[in-house]
Amino acid sequence: MSQSFTNQYLFEQPYNGNGSSVAAGPSDRWILAAVFLLMVAGLLAVYSSIAYFATTKGTTASAMVIGHAAKLVISLFVIIFVSKIKYEVIAEFSSYVLLLSWFFLIIVTLHGTEVFGARRSLSIGGFSFQPSSMAVVALLMHVASKVSKKQDYIHDFMKTVIPLMVWIVGTAFLIALEDFSTAALLVFMCFMIMFIGRVKLSHILAFVLIGVIGGGAILAQSAERQSRVTNYVTQIKHVESSEFQLGSGYQTQQSQIAIARGGVFGVGIGKSTQRDFLPAPYNDFIFSIIVEEYGLIGVGYVLILYLVILFRGMIIIARRAKDPLAMLMAVGCTLGITMYAFVNAGVAVGLLPVTGLPMPFISFGGTSMLFSGIMVGVLLQISKRGGSAYA
Repeated sequence: MSQSFTNQYLFEQPYNGNGSSVAAGPSDRWILAAVFLLMVAGLLAVYSSIAYFATTKGTTASAMVIGHAAKLVISLFVIIFVSKIKYEVIAEFSSYVLLLSWFFLIIVTLHGTEVFGARRSLSIGGFSFQPSSMAVVALLMHVASKVSKKQDYIHDFMKTVIPLMVWIVGTAFLIALEDFSTAALLVFMCFMIMFIGRVKLSHILAFVLIGVIGGGAILAQSAERQSRVTNYVTQIKHVESSEFQLGSGYQTQQSQIAIARGGVFGVGIGKSTQRDFLPAPYNDFIFSIIVEEYGLIGVGYVLILYLVILFRGMIIIARRAKDPLAMLMAVGCTLGITMYAFVNAGVAVGLLPVTGLPMPFISFGGTSMLFSGIMVGVLLQISKRGGSAYA
């Protein structure tokens, strides 16, 4: 690939053929600052919660935190790199990446590494990789691309909704085989893109009905998933100590103990006790550790950072996007980052059933961080060409 081809078709051009500048500004500094601060908060939270996990891996907490920091640096480079790629190119290749993710999802179902009773990751060359994260980003970009191209006949069910259903249902089904919560959240985010992209609400509701039936069928095939829903309903109706002694609702109880211990100001950095009782405190329940050590003040700081990303992405960048494609891609990327965070927090406080979704840029894990970085990069690229950086 020649340099001239790359500059013209792949990367953004600061100047046109006559030497005059093209209308493009700097990236959205608010989102960039929020992501950086989340990374710092995540580094501290992982250091506080990783000790037990490190011993099971035959290493030390310091070594794993250093590895986590290295992944953060890689994620920053990914953000910078992707922010220089034209979002049109990303949309164009999203279908190919999505098909590749389907292949990986099939492989992980057959030969993936089993953790907590589910096969969600592949080990390739000593590195663990979760194809579902790749599929989530690819599908969000692809749905945004398809909806933007169908604006002239957006209300035609056969030409618009049916083709979208093939991609959404296919991806959600492959993910739901081992990760139902990710699949459910992904379908919801796709519905949001379709709704904002002017797809008729009646068509979306028909799609929702199909999703509820399919989701119910998948739930019925898994005793573990049914138990999570049952525990959640029981938790809402009444909480009995005997239930927890039998192991039912243990995760939620330990998480709520951590939150209660945190109070307003927290117990202090590195002084968490619930990290020794919570399963996956470095990932699924890292929000609980943050509340325990930093209190409501600390967790408020984290949630405000996600709200900044939500506001800048939806209200500023998406509204000022130069075309429907950019607008819908901005919506997809914003939801892809913030919805994961809010669901993770909702699980920790008991508002939602246990799901196992990570908190972007805070939870331990490289795959989620990598693809979250890609979505931030896309947001920054759109913000450059939409004039939102200084708003």
